[in-house]
Amino acid sequence: MTSSTNAAKRWWYIMPIVFITYSLAYLDRANFSFASAAGINEDLGITKGISSLLGALFFLGYFFFQIPGAVYAERRSVRKLIFICLILWGACASLTGMVSNIPMLAAIRFILGVVEAAVMPAMLIYISNWFTKSERSRANTFLILGNPVTVLWMSVVSGYLIQALGWREMFIIEGFPAIIWAFFWWVLVKDKPSQAGWLTESEKAALQAQLEKEQQGIKAVRNYSEAFRSRNVILLCMQYFTWSIGVYGFVLWLPSIIRSGSANMGMVEVGWLSSVPYLAATIAMIVVSWASDKLQNRKLFVWPLLLIAAFAFIGSWAVGANNFWLSYTLLVIAGAAMYAPYGPFFAIIPEMLPRNVAGGAMALINSMGAPGLFLWFMVRRLSQRRNRQPGRLVHFYGGGAFRLSMANFNC
Repeated sequence: MTSSTNAAKRWWYIMPIVFITYSLAYLDRANFSFASAAGINEDLGITKGISSLLGALFFLGYFFFQIPGAVYAERRSVRKLIFICLILWGACASLTGMVSNIPMLAAIRFILGVVEAAVMPAMLIYISNWFTKSERSRANTFLILGNPVTVLWMSVVSGYLIQALGWREMFIIEGFPAIIWAFFWWVLVKDKPSQAGWLTESEKAALQAQLEKEQQGIKAVRNYSEAFRSRNVILLCMQYFTWSIGVYGFVLWLPSIIRSGSANMGMVEVGWLSSVPYLAATIAMIVVSWASDKLQNRKLFVWPLLLIAAFAFIGSWAVGANNFWLSYTLLVIAGAAMYAPYGPFFAIIPEMLPRNVAGGAMALINSMGAPGLFLWFMVRRLSQRRNRQPGRLVHFYGGGAFRLSMANFNC
């Protein structure tokens, strides 16, 4: 077993880097929702149909390049891949603030999806190279915390930037941190423990021995084809697909839904209210990942929480505009419950599949979020044609959460 000193070194060195990197990726992905609420649609002549298409283009790029990125990271280098991605996604994000027509915006959103596709699976592979089974749920959580924590502060900062400068300046300013951070990443990161100068030789050996010991207890899988056809991987893909319908709908449209609750609400107020569900999600993720590692149980900390999220979403929809604050409180609960299981969920695959295929399997599962969102956009577009409010779509998430929770119980 790795020593506590060894573990502390790895946590304090690696996790801040991982957290910042994924935070910047999520910043440049999610700030588009604030531009939508602040007038980009009116300025560029974006109709409701085109708005759905733009969202779908991002996630189509995100879908098709997940596995190639993971294969490169697994067989070659996470360090090189993320360095290139940081520069490219920062540039794409800033260029969004300079677009003058819809075709330019569509091209940038698709390219941004392609570039960001490799980030999540590559970072999960990186974590599996540095953290043991007893640490992995918490390590995954600190990675994915880059999602709610980023949206938490981004909600406030983006609201102020838009109000003070405009949506174009918001994109330009928020794209630069990723480009700057790329060079810090290149200097600080090593792919494997054996390459790290900040660990002693005995610490490297102890960590490597523990990781190899864990691999010995996993059934051999010859190739990606065999891994992708396994029952558990298929079930996890189905779960993540339905789960993501709710998650991405929540992220992309929460500011607009909150603003629709009050005609007099400004962007700063929307920003503050949008940040609260992500604060609750941050706390829930930390507590749940700690408990999952402590008890070495993954399923117990996934499906029950998703059921809670489903009930909260349905309750928020049922209350609707009749009681804004009760509906909003239920959205906060739903946000916390649907984010909390991420750490345990992504710890399942490295404990189920050997190292040679685990990264590709995680990429396949994570890519299922993209068609989930694509479906959400199409359903939303159909709803708009029938003059229904976005909040009425939450029952799709509720049904999806029930289905994925039952599937997860059988993994």
